[in-house]
Amino acid sequence: MFRFYGNAISRASRNTAAVIFIGGLMLIGFGFLIWVLKELFAILFALLFCVVGVGCITAAVKIFWTISMLERKRSRGDEYRENVRIHIENEEDVF
Repeated sequence: MFRFYGNAISRASRNTAAVIFIGGLMLIGFGFLIWVLKELFAILFALLFCVVGVGCITAAVKIFWTISMLERKRSRGDEYRENVRIHIENEEDVF
């Protein structure tokens, strides 16, 4: 009998099925673990969200502070810049 697939396709199919089977077992295990230890996971996720929230607030405060510092420097009207030299070339020297 003539086959359209070889041994390599059969092995690949078996490996794929094994990975899917192991993934399903892991998902069932994690689901059962979360169901049994739901209070522990609720506390862990609450702490995670609080830490991420504090990080977001810190980043926002840094951005607001930086913007306010830039606006203060612009509103002062200081035209002097340290270590900056302005070179004016004559039109005759350019050509």
